[in-house]
Amino acid sequence: MLTDTPGIHHITGIVRDAAENVRFYRDVLGLRLVKQTVNFTDRFTRHLFYGDETGSPGTALTFFPYPAEEDGRVGKPQITTAALVIPPDSVDYWRDRLADHDLDVTETGRFEETVLQFADPDGTELELVTGESDVAPWADGPVPTEHAIRGIHGVTLLSTSIFATASLLETMGFELIAQDGDRVRYRAPGDRATVVDLLDRAAEFGREGAGSIHHVAVRVPDEDQLYEWHDLLRERGYDVSRVKDRHFFHSLYVREPGGILFELATEGPGLAAEADPATLGESLFLPPWLEEDREMIEDQLPPLDPGSGPGAD
Repeated sequence: MLTDTPGIHHITGIVRDAAENVRFYRDVLGLRLVKQTVNFTDRFTRHLFYGDETGSPGTALTFFPYPAEEDGRVGKPQITTAALVIPPDSVDYWRDRLADHDLDVTETGRFEETVLQFADPDGTELELVTGESDVAPWADGPVPTEHAIRGIHGVTLLSTSIFATASLLETMGFELIAQDGDRVRYRAPGDRATVVDLLDRAAEFGREGAGSIHHVAVRVPDEDQLYEWHDLLRERGYDVSRVKDRHFFHSLYVREPGGILFELATEGPGLAAEADPATLGESLFLPPWLEEDREMIEDQLPPLDPGSGPGAD
């Protein structure tokens, strides 16, 4: 029997420089580089995963670095923003930290939350949002644990058909809970990474590229339910992929009529499976079907030095 998704599994973006991506998300934002691997359908492209100690579902940001990628442009239909949770008393710390790293920060408020808005080096729009979370942050990162990021808060969407996108959200278990101006908030029933905001506003069409968010994945408990979702979505006329083996999880993709790409991903086995928790992200992981090509793949990938970093600052 199908159950509602409890919330977001991960968010995936497109960037240019892998080393700069590590420097920013690990050394500035204080997330752990949990896994460095490759795009399983494009073995000469890196895939970088960040999150809490183990990259648990609801904390993971992932990126595909394409060195020659053109700039993306925010517009419809796109996931415009990825939002992360910070403790309510940490706004001053993060405003100062981001400013110290020469980032332009805008402070605003919505739904009784304080929001710090800024962008990563590729222009990906990010927010730090005050809130409560059960996520324990990475203890060995450069940010003091009392201020560290507590996983994903949610995403903001610009759809070509807000009603069509809302229909899929409701099918997956998200509930309409509030509206603030042209921002309509949906929330999943879980305990982390539960927010999807729809923007009901006019906007030009966007362009996928460096600085754009490719897709958002929601959590599914196991592979059996994933096949049930596949059949249900097909029956309702959605453009849905077959179930894919991503090694760390199984998943499928659905492009809804509003143009937003969603992924449904199982909660296990997880990014820390088959690995020593103490050394996560320190070397290139390849799945068994690519291992025999390791030397060729490593020779083709742009350099990355995950061991470097400023430590606590």
